[in-house]
Amino acid sequence: MSSYQIGIIIQICISIMTVVAVFAITGLAGMFSLGQAAYLAIGAYVTFVLHYLFKWPYYITGLISLILCGLVALIIGIPTLKLRKDYFALITVGLGQMVVAVILLLERYTNGSIGFSKIPRAPKLFWVTLFATILIIYCIRNLKYSRFGRMALALKNDEIVAKSFGIDVYQLKLKIYILASIIAGFAGILMAMRNRVITPDSFGWATSAEMQIFLFFGGTNSLTGAVLSAIVLRIIPEFVRNIEIFGTSLQEFRTILYCIVIIFVIGFRPQGVLGERELGFGWLKQRFARLTTKPDAEENDHA
Repeated sequence: MSSYQIGIIIQICISIMTVVAVFAITGLAGMFSLGQAAYLAIGAYVTFVLHYLFKWPYYITGLISLILCGLVALIIGIPTLKLRKDYFALITVGLGQMVVAVILLLERYTNGSIGFSKIPRAPKLFWVTLFATILIIYCIRNLKYSRFGRMALALKNDEIVAKSFGIDVYQLKLKIYILASIIAGFAGILMAMRNRVITPDSFGWATSAEMQIFLFFGGTNSLTGAVLSAIVLRIIPEFVRNIEIFGTSLQEFRTILYCIVIIFVIGFRPQGVLGERELGFGWLKQRFARLTTKPDAEENDHA
């Protein structure tokens, strides 16, 4: 594969991680977050600021950034997860803007709006990203079908009923939010290494909105839908890269393209492309069984 193709695959894997993190919040716990880009920023900036200041290796600074992501999620989650879902969504928007503001204020360490460039790419970044993506998908899938996941789905469907069954709704939400924030922080580290540049503009509210658009396209209740939508909607801009409108590449209008796509999806299939369906080995086995048994049934009819 060429370096361009490897870069695209890494970018797709990072998108999958971010959308899976949002799926954990929205698809499992029924919360709506528009501030996950804040954790991308924390993961990226803390990792590289500490590396440049103290010359610590990436695995140490990266671990510190993930711990910080978890702590920030804990601090934000403790007072806000007791509020209604719409208030929580508004607070997460404020969190995203606050993190960007802090980055700009700490210009001495973060280079302000200029950010960092020429970030060294980690060795074997492709394989690390691919393995991490598969591992995260596997863990979230198992989480969904575990006892913890079933409690989360009960919470999502009806919070009052979940409480009546003795489920600690608050603790459940908090754990999911912390987990999703750590995943997003890890994706932020990989994104910085892939792009080799980080600026505050990369972590605005539009980035968080893009994650939600990806999730709604595939289906908020489907992990498979989240993964497939991240792949499809990340590839589309690459196909239109060479198409120009008024001298500007159509790729620059990808946010508008995503919005048009999501308007059609909400209008014609509000549950998303896959709805609640999960496409796994069981689904493939079932489809294969249908295809193989159909001809046998037709032969029996003719006989």
